[in-house]
Amino acid sequence: MSFFSKLIPLVFAASVAMPGFAQEAPAPTETPAPADATAAGEAADDGIGKPYVLENHGDWELRCVRSPDGSDPCQLYQLLKEAGGNAIAEISLLALPEGGDAVAGATIITPLETLLTQQVNITVDKGKTKRYPFTFCTEVGCVARVGFTEEDLASFRKGVTAVITVVPVADPSRTVDVAVSLKGFTAGFEAVKKANAPKE
Repeated sequence: MSFFSKLIPLVFAASVAMPGFAQEAPAPTETPAPADATAAGEAADDGIGKPYVLENHGDWELRCVRSPDGSDPCQLYQLLKEAGGNAIAEISLLALPEGGDAVAGATIITPLETLLTQQVNITVDKGKTKRYPFTFCTEVGCVARVGFTEEDLASFRKGVTAVITVVPVADPSRTVDVAVSLKGFTAGFEAVKKANAPKE
């Protein structure tokens, strides 16, 4: 079975994290230039805990989870596919409270066959590559929870494509690149900020 051969189910309920999760993430180091959402458990008959798509912004979805008090937490989400159309990874983002170096938190999920020591590498268009460590692995894949700075977000807003690069453990001599479309990112990120803002 080849690397990235199976669809990675989204553990959405787990990745809609506490707002401060990415503030604890290690800072990235600079080098020169994965299915439909499912709740972590059976959704109640009233829909509590069930994920849904609130809006679409270009190639991004605003995905939320129904909560008892109606304050449904949301994330900006994109399922990432290889050239053949197979889903191989996923990324979700949310805005973080003001005051920290990280202004956005991201959860990136890659297959279990990823070589963790090579980290997650992200390059926007032809800019500098940034590296982020993996946080943990579960049965559905390996997770990197990272913090993005305002400078990072500016590059996403101006960019066309971000490329996530990982190394397969079965063949450390090669890399696997996964394209992240930035179409709709600016509007989508503003939408997720608004969706998660405290209700007055």
